[in-house]
Amino acid sequence: MSDHTAAELLARARREIAAATSRNRFLDLLETGRVPQERLVWLVGEEYRIVRSDRRSFALLAARYPDSPSGELFLGLAQGETQALGLLDDLASALGESEKNLRAYEPRPFAQTYPAFLAQRATFGTASEVALAMLANLEEWGAYCARAADALRGAYDMDDAAVAFFSFFAESPPGFEDRALAVVAAGLAADDDPEEIALAARLLHTYETAFWDALAEGL
Repeated sequence: MSDHTAAELLARARREIAAATSRNRFLDLLETGRVPQERLVWLVGEEYRIVRSDRRSFALLAARYPDSPSGELFLGLAQGETQALGLLDDLASALGESEKNLRAYEPRPFAQTYPAFLAQRATFGTASEVALAMLANLEEWGAYCARAADALRGAYDMDDAAVAFFSFFAESPPGFEDRALAVVAAGLAADDDPEEIALAARLLHTYETAFWDALAEGL
């Protein structure tokens, strides 16, 4: 199949995700300063586990699919998670939390469905499923991260270093869309099921929504 078909599948996935998107209550509260300190610690604690899990998932995908274009895509994503983990330390420090505290943090189950799904697809899924799922959800995730960075600056008086974790994810990696589409196109050419590829994108969106909902529960 052609690159054009991969682009059409991406457009379809984005439409389906947009139709399923609702308001992000946690970020609405964050922007008005109504998220208490304890929930900010939840945010950091959940992200600490997510980033560490995602790094391993992307490294596994790079090992399963080492050839171009998949190998380069997933290695780059794993390296990005390593960089993000370092930036998360600054946010934790701004909240008075140490890495020891983050390691001891007990996660909320529904906040961890996203990395669990990614780990499942990294183990059993196809490169094209993960590439499309990440790409189709990237715009929404980036927008959420930009909102989080702005809210933490404006409503919580945090500096650029403290919010750098979210600023990092607010921007798409240069060339990421082209590389991800190439992975999807290669998968389609190898007879990967386009319905399964599109399903992965929808499921990833649902699990990301569960993450934000878990943070807002009870507020």
